[in-house]
Amino acid sequence: MWDPAQYLAFADHRARPFYELLARVRADSPRRVVDVGCGPGNLTVSLRERWPGAAIEAFDSSAEMVEAAREAGVDARVGDVTTWEPPADTDVVVSNAVLQWVPEHPSIVRRWVSRLPGGAWLAFQVPGNYGDPSHRLIREVAGERLAHVFRAEKPVLHPVEYAELLAGCSSVDVWETTYVQRLSGPDPVLEWVSGTALRPVRAALSSADWDAYVAELAPRLREAYPERADGTTWFPFRRIFVVAQV
Repeated sequence: MWDPAQYLAFADHRARPFYELLARVRADSPRRVVDVGCGPGNLTVSLRERWPGAAIEAFDSSAEMVEAAREAGVDARVGDVTTWEPPADTDVVVSNAVLQWVPEHPSIVRRWVSRLPGGAWLAFQVPGNYGDPSHRLIREVAGERLAHVFRAEKPVLHPVEYAELLAGCSSVDVWETTYVQRLSGPDPVLEWVSGTALRPVRAALSSADWDAYVAELAPRLREAYPERADGTTWFPFRRIFVVAQV
């Protein structure tokens, strides 16, 4: 279960990659813009602001996120990224930090491209920090008994692999950025991953087991990401961006 409030706790930090992704989409007057995995809808509203003449479609697999998006004024619905097909008039597809949850997403991306009209844009970004201490420690503390909650050993591709995946498009732009986020508060890295990477672990554990898991994970994260003298913590946040025009 997704918690919109927990996810939005770092809304400003999480929004920056979305806007930098969108800045490379050069669609002028798209007919339909689709936000695949819209989350709580706080970023979907910017699609409506940028393209006021377009039909804005938004969906997410989480009913909780969809409810939050609707409260934000977004006409969102519950939907499945694995079965969604672009309507014929879709000129822009945006997916922000979603596809890493879908092991088969390379084949899904190929399918979308094959369905999109000529000149349409596909833009997505995914985290590239699976090997960083934040995520590695989550798996180490989980151990073998929770290995089943991690969907894939390699949830995202290398940037060159994404470029090759979309090499048949008229243009392909793939890049990486590492944001060094300055976090504050008690156990800020734990709070950060609680809204995303830790979600499947929390769902698999009872309250007592979850408390024990966090008690073991928290000090390891503090050691990996030490607090500075001013009470803040540096957190490297690597993202992979892909923008292609069909």
